[in-house]
Amino acid sequence: MSWNWEVISETGLQFFGKMSASISHEMKNVMAIINENAGLLEDLTVMAEKGMPIDPQRLRTQASRIMKQIRRGDDIIKGMNRFAHSVDEPWRQVELNDTLGLMCTLSGRFASMRGVTLELDPPSTQVPIITNPFLLQNLIWLCLDFAMGSTGTGKKVGLRAEKIEGEAKIRLSKLQDLAKKETGSFPGEGEIALLQALKADLVIQKELGELHLTFPAEARR
Repeated sequence: MSWNWEVISETGLQFFGKMSASISHEMKNVMAIINENAGLLEDLTVMAEKGMPIDPQRLRTQASRIMKQIRRGDDIIKGMNRFAHSVDEPWRQVELNDTLGLMCTLSGRFASMRGVTLELDPPSTQVPIITNPFLLQNLIWLCLDFAMGSTGTGKKVGLRAEKIEGEAKIRLSKLQDLAKKETGSFPGEGEIALLQALKADLVIQKELGELHLTFPAEARR
């Protein structure tokens, strides 16, 4: 099967740019909060130098806020690092629960902006497949983006990885508006090209309010 490399490349660059911009925005927020709290610490230091009494609890509070943001920044950088390394090898074994966890992390800001909560089911078993990690993440993002616009008043998207005989499945659920939503433009050209490249199938279960992505255990070309 020939790949539509032009569509895959364009879709991949858009995905990479969107996620990179979101990561940098999150890091800017972290740095801004650290800078603000460091400024408050400096003010307290000046007060102490002038002989004014300083409540130790205020110092602990500011230090705690800074440490919290450092941990947040560390988590963001770890996610960015995992995302960047997804292009190291075109085909390798990945664990779908881990991939879904990463995509929830990368998509968290977009979900928050839309008032949507991403609910990742705790894994009941490992779900390994051999695939292209970057293309897989791109496909999950496109499906997740569509799903977040189909939640209705529930404002939740459930995510679950399942192991089935010779295959693996990702289930996006709790899509209350899916039954009454026109899906003519979905999957679009980008989704179709990625599905073909990954030898995957997408089934829209309107009556269940779910999207089902099915992958072979090994999808090398």
